Amino acid sequence: MDQKIRDFPSASRRLRLGFVGGGQGALIGEVHANGARLSNRWDIVAGALSSNPERAKASGKAWLLADDRVYSDYREMAQAEATREDGIEAVSIVTPNYLHAPIAKAFMDVGIDVISDKPLTTSLEEALNLAKTQIESGVIFGVTYAYSAYVMVRQAQAMVRCGDLGDIRQIHVEYFQDWAMDITDQSDDAPWRLNVAQNGPSFTVGDIGTHAEHLARFVSGLRINAVRADFHVTGKPKHLEDTAFMQLRFEGGVPGTLMVSQTMAGSQCGLRLRVCGTKASLEWHQEQPEFLHLRAIGAPEQIISRGHGAGMSPATERLLRMPRGHPEALTDAWANLYLEFAVAIQARREGTDLPKDFLAYPTIADGVDGMRFVEAAIKSNQTEAWVSCREEA
Repeated sequence: MDQKIRDFPSASRRLRLGFVGGGQGALIGEVHANGARLSNRWDIVAGALSSNPERAKASGKAWLLADDRVYSDYREMAQAEATREDGIEAVSIVTPNYLHAPIAKAFMDVGIDVISDKPLTTSLEEALNLAKTQIESGVIFGVTYAYSAYVMVRQAQAMVRCGDLGDIRQIHVEYFQDWAMDITDQSDDAPWRLNVAQNGPSFTVGDIGTHAEHLARFVSGLRINAVRADFHVTGKPKHLEDTAFMQLRFEGGVPGTLMVSQTMAGSQCGLRLRVCGTKASLEWHQEQPEFLHLRAIGAPEQIISRGHGAGMSPATERLLRMPRGHPEALTDAWANLYLEFAVAIQARREGTDLPKDFLAYPTIADGVDGMRFVEAAIKSNQTEAWVSCREEA
């Protein structure tokens, strides 16, 4: 492949990035920020890191932001940054779910590109309205399904696309954690994720279930047509589910399963994907992200390690930072995501075209599909029936 096609376009400077949310005590803000910094394509220059003025000021100081670029109101931040010659070119939204849509709209309305945490919104209706605003504004809108930016996930996708597995016949994905075993919504210090008004009508499916759904779709290239879901509470009492088991029907009638739980004792971040075809199957584990397991019919198992050459696709290789034997981690996946966001935003702002399918970052369309999946799963659990995950005709 032509080297110009393989490599990312060069940049003459870093883009200016702002944050809404993610201040003191918020893990996800640091995760996003570290990924952006590692990508070497962003300078974090402004933020409304908290709606509490004192916490916002303290967080801004910790992030080394100039005093006049620290805000406690995202609306004020959007207006102020849009009028500055050195204003931000994109905003990262790392707030509770119910704030994603109004914050994104405030920045899109003034022409600032958006990067939002998942799930996209708290309802499908809200997600569809947000997608209309994005189309009207013309800005780039990325959604941070970060697992899709692991190097070996990209390699798995490339192998599926080039036919190494044959025709896809089964897809299985699971994501197990245990951190919610002892939390309950029947206490004064219940986390916001158990508050329907702030989180939305699903706990575990809306949180890690959307990651699992996107990963299966991303690698296989197949959308989910329908779901049959069964929700459970297996930890301390909660009004929302902490565990779910699902049967899936992908495009072409391909069957699959999706299992998620945040009360699986002893599990930390156990995301695993298996894609099975007529010739071979692939397996990837998030806690062992450096390796892909390829099992072909009538052949020894192959364990493919991350690194240059040895069958790695060009689109995969351009994301590599370290040679084989020098492990990369989730922070690198976040950096890959922020790198692709930056390339897309730079191209939009410079009016340049990128080759078709050059970038694979999750878009607002993926966020809408995620909300469609969540609402279908909720309805399926309530009705004990299969429910469509596709848009109505």
